[in-house]
Amino acid sequence: MTDRPVVTRFAPSPTGFLHIGGARTALFNWLYARHAGGKFLLRIEDTDRARSTPEATEAIFAGMRWLGLDWDGDAISQFERADRHAEVAQEMLAAGKAYKCFSTQEEIEAFREAARAEGNSTLFRSPWRDAAEADHPDAPYVVRVKAPREGETVIRDSVQGDVTIRNDQLDDMIVLRSDGTPVYMLAVVVDDHDMGVTHVVRGDDHLNNAARQMLVYNAMGWDVPQWAHIPLIHGEDGKKLSKRHGALGVEEWAADGYPASGMRNYLARLGWSHGDDEFFTTEQAIEWFDLSAIKKSPARFDTKKLANLSGQHIAVTEDATLVQEISEYLTYSGNTSLSETQKAALETAMYCLKDRAKSYPELLEKAHFALTQRPIVPDEKSGKALDPVHIGILRELTPQLQNASWERETLETLVKALAEANDVKLGKLAGALRAALAGRSVSPSVFDMMLVLGRDETMQRLNDAAS
Repeated sequence: MTDRPVVTRFAPSPTGFLHIGGARTALFNWLYARHAGGKFLLRIEDTDRARSTPEATEAIFAGMRWLGLDWDGDAISQFERADRHAEVAQEMLAAGKAYKCFSTQEEIEAFREAARAEGNSTLFRSPWRDAAEADHPDAPYVVRVKAPREGETVIRDSVQGDVTIRNDQLDDMIVLRSDGTPVYMLAVVVDDHDMGVTHVVRGDDHLNNAARQMLVYNAMGWDVPQWAHIPLIHGEDGKKLSKRHGALGVEEWAADGYPASGMRNYLARLGWSHGDDEFFTTEQAIEWFDLSAIKKSPARFDTKKLANLSGQHIAVTEDATLVQEISEYLTYSGNTSLSETQKAALETAMYCLKDRAKSYPELLEKAHFALTQRPIVPDEKSGKALDPVHIGILRELTPQLQNASWERETLETLVKALAEANDVKLGKLAGALRAALAGRSVSPSVFDMMLVLGRDETMQRLNDAAS
């Protein structure tokens, strides 16, 4: 292959959602292209017309946009290029690199049955490979590419190393069906060539396809791309990722409130590594990414690790950016959007919300105190803290707050002194304060809530609880 600028591609079939495995493949292609200063292209392999609906295609686009994987140029439709695929088959035919095969399905099956009975290879050898055109019948035919019968084909793979396949194990692959329509294996090669793809990064379940696709590259005299067949993703039980392991589509994780930055970080670590680094930014991933660091063995999807990394990304995201991401999440998941007042309150409170939240719903639960309005109605668990004793202490606290310096140290000192004077544990009094200020048992520190809410709102909520 000549030394050309890097061009990678992601070529999903529209199945109605962007599969987590496909998302990882897209990410690796995107990272490598961005690392090399090349192009990342998107092709929708929509030749299966029953499944390839506009809605299914849009689901792929939506998943890519959520992940932040921008592609260069317009997305390509494989179906719309069928004439071009057929044209290449005709070129191979004209050049003697392919031939018309008139063998019927019945004849092929009879050949295989006889081969099985004799203990021979069932690889079909067409009797039409070298037949003169004058001997061709007026009958339906397929077009087959001529595979070499001797020697070896070497797949030079950045992940798997050199993979050697004996040529006598390759059949003369069909490239055009009897109705004149091109097969998928031809379409992929033609599209990759025409799109200028230099590196094919895809799942290792396509590894065997590479040798057959090289038949077309070689027949046409085209540069063979650099292959990189990456391991599949397994569930935590070591089996291929499936519905039994939980969410399969990235939109489900998006709707569950995981940040895209955390998902990118986690997917990058599934089968690729940079030293011992677990947490890294997307900019770092682009700087570090290289195909040679992809491992051969399957990676295991671990929800706890995803949640942990997501929490780390939430913690380092700028407050204003995080408010925007949460607003987008609420829209994406069909929840009620935030008012401008709530957005401002959320940004003010963010310093005491984002350090331990592993998802946007967790953060919003902690932020309830800042987003809600009086009167605060405590939930069942937190309401138990508002017993007569602690309500009485809250009545004592309210006037003391009137003229107190509104600083954390002053507020802590005041509340601790009140707990000691009434011979109650600080934790119990904090529980009553939490119920009064947030109405939830899960919230930031009561002192952080007081600082965020301000003197007037804090005193009004305490008055409401004590009345």
